[in-house]
Amino acid sequence: MTNESNNQLPTKVELVEITEENHDQRLDNFLITRLKGVPKTRIYRIIRKGEVRVNKGRVEVNYRLITGDIVRIPPIRIAERSEEVFVPTNLKEALQHSILYEDDGFLIVNKPAGFAVHGGSGVSSGIIEGLRLLRPDAHFLELVHRLDKDTSGCLVIAKKRSALRAFHTIFRDNKIHKTYTALLAGQWKKKKLVINAPLLKNVAKGGERMVTINAAGKEAETVFTRLTAFEDSTLVEAAPKTGRTHQIRVHAVHLGHPIIGDERYGRDDINLVFKHKGYKRMFLHATTLTFSHPTTGDSMKITAPLPLQLEQLLTHEKPL
Repeated sequence: MTNESNNQLPTKVELVEITEENHDQRLDNFLITRLKGVPKTRIYRIIRKGEVRVNKGRVEVNYRLITGDIVRIPPIRIAERSEEVFVPTNLKEALQHSILYEDDGFLIVNKPAGFAVHGGSGVSSGIIEGLRLLRPDAHFLELVHRLDKDTSGCLVIAKKRSALRAFHTIFRDNKIHKTYTALLAGQWKKKKLVINAPLLKNVAKGGERMVTINAAGKEAETVFTRLTAFEDSTLVEAAPKTGRTHQIRVHAVHLGHPIIGDERYGRDDINLVFKHKGYKRMFLHATTLTFSHPTTGDSMKITAPLPLQLEQLLTHEKPL
């Protein structure tokens, strides 16, 4: 035994048989969920070194598990839950009052702005870690999709592996209709416009991930509909037909009307003006999700009300 920490508990070699519940899950995600408290970097290391085996053979981190697979998990010390992750008090408080819908298979939360959906890349914790902390008896809680850190609104969390697989199919087959509410800079004259512009991920200076419109990118389509025209801004509904990274934000810039408060793609001078007016976040909110329930087939429409702060700020805008 190594002398790493008195607050860590030793484990023995485990041979785990994969059931239907974990069928088609990536190996790294399976281990991250099972070995709570173990840093992700360490989990990736033991897979790469071959200490984790599937059916006695070495596999890659992205290997998708199959029912009946035997996974060998080596001896590893697991941090106690109390030291597993730090979740800010304001996030815990926000999550306690954020549930929009819940049943046996999944829940939908009204994600607060300013929090990542998961920890990593310098972020100690996010929405999913906060929910797991608030629900220590939950055996399974996984993100179905993602929202940007500064975006608020509807976020789907699976409570069962079967629900996660079902929602992945729903999202992949575009059988879910999403609408966002956004405040764009300037007066947008049109009532409705469909933007078809392919998006390509790249890396800008400093390592910041950026997305640009490029013919070599993936197809992306967003429908913008004007809701209210103000003196120096326009409230719109944005309905993405595809789910590309930063899609609405980049397509808004393509319109010539970036989203207010978008520090990555927007204009600094415009953002500064609105910051002085009280806009302290990006004005992008995931308002509705419409889909067929993955189990019952019932038509579902979940709506996340616009945060009170944004509602109040809009009352001070001068409509045309």
